[in-house]
Amino acid sequence: MSSENSYFITTPIFYVNDVPHIGHAYTEVAADVLARWNRQNGKDAWMLTGTDEHGQKILRTSVANGVSPQEWADKLVTESWKPLLDTISIKNDDFIRTTEPRHETAVQKFLELLRDKGYIYSGEYEGYYCVGCEEYKQPGDLLEGGDDFPGEKVCAIHTRPIEILKESNYFFRMSDFQQQLLDLYESQPDFIQPESVRNEILSFVRRGLDDLSISRSSFDWGVKIPWDDSHVVYVWFEALLNYITASGWGADDESFEARWPAIHIVGKDIARFHAVIWPAMLMAAGITPPRRVFGHGWLLVGGEKMSKSKLTGIAPHQITDVFGADAFRYYFMRAINFGQDGSFSWEDLSARYQAELANGFGNLASRTVAMVSRYFDGVIPAATEMNEADTVIVDTVRDAFTQANAAIEKLAIHEAIASVWRIVDALNGYITEQEPWALAKDDANRDRLSTVLYTAVEGLRAITVGLSPIMPGATQKLWQALGAPEALGELEDQQMSRAGDWGQIPAGVTVSALDALFPRIEE
Repeated sequence: MSSENSYFITTPIFYVNDVPHIGHAYTEVAADVLARWNRQNGKDAWMLTGTDEHGQKILRTSVANGVSPQEWADKLVTESWKPLLDTISIKNDDFIRTTEPRHETAVQKFLELLRDKGYIYSGEYEGYYCVGCEEYKQPGDLLEGGDDFPGEKVCAIHTRPIEILKESNYFFRMSDFQQQLLDLYESQPDFIQPESVRNEILSFVRRGLDDLSISRSSFDWGVKIPWDDSHVVYVWFEALLNYITASGWGADDESFEARWPAIHIVGKDIARFHAVIWPAMLMAAGITPPRRVFGHGWLLVGGEKMSKSKLTGIAPHQITDVFGADAFRYYFMRAINFGQDGSFSWEDLSARYQAELANGFGNLASRTVAMVSRYFDGVIPAATEMNEADTVIVDTVRDAFTQANAAIEKLAIHEAIASVWRIVDALNGYITEQEPWALAKDDANRDRLSTVLYTAVEGLRAITVGLSPIMPGATQKLWQALGAPEALGELEDQQMSRAGDWGQIPAGVTVSALDALFPRIEE
């Protein structure tokens, strides 16, 4: 078991049959923000992401493109999936590919272990198979084909016809773990979040679990079953293992012990795999289940779930090329309640960029630095006597971080940002009311002017720390402009648990010029 200090967070590993869209980027950013925030709270945070490269869908896509599946996967990982991480400023600690030897070797070791324990047997299987989901479907998961596919059954998620497959497979005795799973959900009420996903999975497991078909013999693109190389491992069974194969299971036990268990951030459509199949697999192997499974909502465009086939998929760079990575990260973490579905629109993004980032935060930063330069030759003045208006800011800063840290504990990223943003709004109001430009006209007000500008700068210091996991680029620029690195050290070393303590930036530090953090965007 990992130490209390360990914080292991994962994204799903993404399927390389196509290029990433903003739905994938949304999950990446959420995991990254949680990792950065916890790192800044002194945790040994470790973020894992990667790609899922086996299975029938990849095989078919590569054949359609006239290349081998490995060439197809290599091309997409190199040209699309790894560059995505730079596009949206992700600071991951590892990137696992399921075609890597470290993964394949550990998967085979895991299968041998389960077979030795009597949890794997061979049998016949016939059922409805959706290649898009790489999953056998229950009749309740299917719809009538309608006008597009008359007389056929289609997958409710992909609305494409399913295939009827019959083959001899190896099975995992998942039905043995129904009660253990229900006990897990009961003993750890936050194991599955949010509540809506938890309720759905509870009722699914209570209905009874079937054994799981875990091999395929009809194609060969996958990890071979170690005792029968005419079969490859079912892609989901193998892919779920990435979380432990990347963290050292079966190869580096010390590393694995230090990190595991993990918190899994996944889309709600794959929560069932992570909250039912995955913990059952681990229980069978005698490994602790994950710490949490959080199934976030879908990103909707024009009211529909994003999808490449329906041409509603938006590439992240289409947004970052115009608004930048920081605005991308801020918008998706702030505008959508983490855990619920959220709608994306260019109009909403543009409006929030202007109102909240350019006019709210950016303008506050520019004018505070400019006033210190103008009225105090760029040297941060000392606060003298504080009045009620100043102490309101002190209290706001303290409370904001108490609330933000509590929100991050429960993975409510949108609430954490809203808490820090209260300081932005409070400081903008404070400067408007205190009118430092009017105070500056009379030397008799010099002490008051000093206090007002120190309060603004120290409030800005707190905001910069609080927003650094969300907008690492803009906050780094502001941290430099405040002269904070020399006085307080690197931004990413600032502790979130202490960020709300007042009076950290010392008087006498010199500020430097600051370009607009969020420049105007021409229509």
